[in-house]
Amino acid sequence: QVQVVQSGGGLVQAGGSLTISCVASGISFSSNPMGWYRQAPGKQRELVAGITRFGSPLYVDAVKGRFTISRDNWKNTVYLQMDSLKPEDTAVYYCEVGDVWGQGTQVTVSS
Repeated sequence: QVQVVQSGGGLVQAGGSLTISCVASGISFSSNPMGWYRQAPGKQRELVAGITRFGSPLYVDAVKGRFTISRDNWKNTVYLQMDSLKPEDTAVYYCEVGDVWGQGTQVTVSS
């Protein structure tokens, strides 16, 4: 059974940093691309960043230069480091690995 468990998140002031992580089990981790998504209140879930199985990242324009996605295949973990956070980054963040979703992590950025 595939499980995806997220950790991290919380409350931070604008301009601050947070790192969230996601551990997957029951799946061939290194063979899968993965992504981080977010859903703000009243909005649809949207892709934030993705990373191929070879480690190549992609970012949406709203987070380019501020967020960094990375993966550690030895630890079956994918990370999202978020710097220079803005209030508009406030959302529930979800990790997706092999079409399986994590439970979601609240990130709140105060102005």
